[in-house]
Amino acid sequence: MTAKTLYDKLWDDHIVTQRDDGSALIYIDRHIVHEVTSPQAFEGLRLAKRKPWRVDSILATPDHNVPTTQKERADGVSGIADPTSRIQVQTLDDNCDELGILEFKINDKRQGIVHVVGPETGACLPGMTIVCGDSHTSTNGALGALSMGIGTSEVEHVLATQCLVAKKMQNMLVQVNGKLLHGVTPKDVVLAIIGKIGTAGGTGYAIEFGGDVFKAMSMEGRLTVCNMAIEAGARAGMVAVDDITLDYVKGRTFAPKGEHWDIAEKAWRELTSDEGAHFDKVVTLDAADITPQVSWGTSPEMVSPVSANVPNPDDETDPVKKEGLRRALDYMGLQAGQAITDIHVDRVFIGSCTNSRIEDIRAAAQVVKGLRKADSVKEAIVVPGSGEVKAQAEKEGLDKIFIDANIEWREPGCSMCLAMNADKLGDGEHCASTSNRNFEGRQGYGGRTHLVSPEMAAAAAIKGHFVDVREMMKGEA
Repeated sequence: MTAKTLYDKLWDDHIVTQRDDGSALIYIDRHIVHEVTSPQAFEGLRLAKRKPWRVDSILATPDHNVPTTQKERADGVSGIADPTSRIQVQTLDDNCDELGILEFKINDKRQGIVHVVGPETGACLPGMTIVCGDSHTSTNGALGALSMGIGTSEVEHVLATQCLVAKKMQNMLVQVNGKLLHGVTPKDVVLAIIGKIGTAGGTGYAIEFGGDVFKAMSMEGRLTVCNMAIEAGARAGMVAVDDITLDYVKGRTFAPKGEHWDIAEKAWRELTSDEGAHFDKVVTLDAADITPQVSWGTSPEMVSPVSANVPNPDDETDPVKKEGLRRALDYMGLQAGQAITDIHVDRVFIGSCTNSRIEDIRAAAQVVKGLRKADSVKEAIVVPGSGEVKAQAEKEGLDKIFIDANIEWREPGCSMCLAMNADKLGDGEHCASTSNRNFEGRQGYGGRTHLVSPEMAAAAAIKGHFVDVREMMKGEA
């Protein structure tokens, strides 16, 4: 029998038909829907007089356009000030009500970011094919699933047929071996990977993350890493199933129970790459070389250790790269050779589908406990990824730690990850952000985004500029 990678197994298990042109029709197990990419898809179904093929495969929740302050949330959809956002959320509600689709609406205690809600409810499970009209659907690959973002026309196709037309990708293995240094997080790991291979390094590949670091990493950390596989150019990222995966999934709302769990567990334990399986590309990193990271430019690959300096375009011989560096530094308002620690921040955002889970909230709270936000920082907000995360954090008293530090505690949603709701950066403002993209204008027109871990963002909130968070941790010099 031919040795298979995890991706090979997931792909082969879901093929409906293979075409001569290399494309295939694959079956989709779970379809997650939000308010941004679904309205046109539902309208397409309506015009074609079609219904969703399998309603029970769909889970919906609004996230991109929902406000994150209690005052705006009090009146539900009608309280959304921006008319475009209000229409999008209301349209999702109307479509789900009409078609009988399970939706966690704006004031449902389970509402949240789709990529947080799916795993935490057990709606997304190992071995599944999972799609959503959002590129960061790759998050769910941490469960040992094939999880991909799709376009609006594909959303309609999956709703109508429960299948997706796709071409098989190549296999890439990213191995990080050794043990991470104290204070180095999963976010630092994935930023370091992107810094090494570039934002096009994974193009055409499905990435499997392996090695000592990922075997030891928590499920929430793996979700963070797979979330950003898309920023390395891949369409999907994944981690093999192990005890950490199964312990995370067991007991969740939509996970199998009783004898069904026993059957599922046996099958899921096979979701690993076989010994000798072929990978088209292998990338290796040494865990000991990774330190806290900060992005300084306008692409996730423009990232450096916090102890480094902003690069100098004059040191680059390639004229295209040189111009790219100059443009990035100009947009970001930084000087060539400037120390990363000399970058001051105007705002701090802790949240997004990358870093808004309970482990992220706990880590940030530990950094700011007993301290106060720097007066120079205009605003610092913590936005839990779901109602369940919010409730757990409040049960642990984490909200009070942030409030005491003069950091705002918000309602669940995508928030300041992107400029599609009330939470935005102003022109020229620098933000320490735990999100996944630092493109020009991503967080608001003229906004300058620096991608960091929750711990690093929390430290920047306290100090007013970037610092090595390990300096604020016990046991570190």
